[in-house]
Amino acid sequence: MTTSLRASSGSVLLLIAVILASLFGLGFGMIGIGPIDVVASLLGSGDPMHAQIVVELRLPRVITAIIAGGALGIGGVLMQALFRNPMADAWSLGLTAGGQLGVALLVTAAAFSGPSAIAFLRAFEGISITLGAMLGIGLFALAMATLARRVGTVTLLVVGLMLGFTVQGIVSLVIHFANRVGGRVFSGWNDGNFASVTSADLPLLVAPVIVGIALALVNAKPLTALLLGETYARSLGTDVTKLRRLTLAAVVLLVAPVTAYCGPVTFIGLIVPHFARAIAGTARILSLLPLAALAGALLALAADIVVHAPWEQHFLHLNAVLAVVGAPVVIALLIFSKSMRGQR
Repeated sequence: MTTSLRASSGSVLLLIAVILASLFGLGFGMIGIGPIDVVASLLGSGDPMHAQIVVELRLPRVITAIIAGGALGIGGVLMQALFRNPMADAWSLGLTAGGQLGVALLVTAAAFSGPSAIAFLRAFEGISITLGAMLGIGLFALAMATLARRVGTVTLLVVGLMLGFTVQGIVSLVIHFANRVGGRVFSGWNDGNFASVTSADLPLLVAPVIVGIALALVNAKPLTALLLGETYARSLGTDVTKLRRLTLAAVVLLVAPVTAYCGPVTFIGLIVPHFARAIAGTARILSLLPLAALAGALLALAADIVVHAPWEQHFLHLNAVLAVVGAPVVIALLIFSKSMRGQR
């Protein structure tokens, strides 16, 4: 089977899986709704109570999971190609920490913007949190890209992890000066959650992601050339400096809105690119992008379904579920992957 056929077949199967998982997610919960009733609710017919649950409560969450998972999957592909590092993603390289710091600073600043909790919440919602996360992620991405040209793969990963731990401490200090409402909002946001995004928020989440995907598609071919080294990429007429900037811009546009609205969602951007490469049998970026988007959406949907299962007590968080799946995959990659053995 050719590479293009493998990628196309994999994309079709993943798309079917995403559709089925979406329908299941729309019907699964404390009040179970059958697939036929879910479809009827989406078409505007059927039981009014079911329609309200499906369309108003569950549909925004499912759409958010698809968008967020897809964006993080594509962002992971771009980062691993740009840094030529199979363990690169927004979390391992400290970008997520930058978003956390940006939102923490925003939360604390908002706490001083008005005397009441209502004033604080108004300052916190909307496009401002996206800009705060985007600024933090953008600055950290630029710093790591600069460092990547001076140090090796292992050093870059260690620096990214240590930077993340350092920022965690700084964030704790910053949040200490926020009011109680701000602390609770940040704590809930920091656990990761697709359910907090409303229908009104979706356009602000989708718009930058679309631009990021467009940049990824435009730069897919030169980014594939960069995988073979800067010298080879330049021999094909690629402006490597410009390519790095555009790819970083795409990563920020993909990761920052998701981080802002859903919290620092982990592991999707790290493990999904490996699944995409395994399915496609190639490292060509253009072939990997749809696979990574669909695989990321499927993983996000699956984790969200587990979180919102009708548990007796709701203590599960999105990142806890993703860690249970993602951490063993990372360990297996570190031990068995040929590419990772070459990074030692």
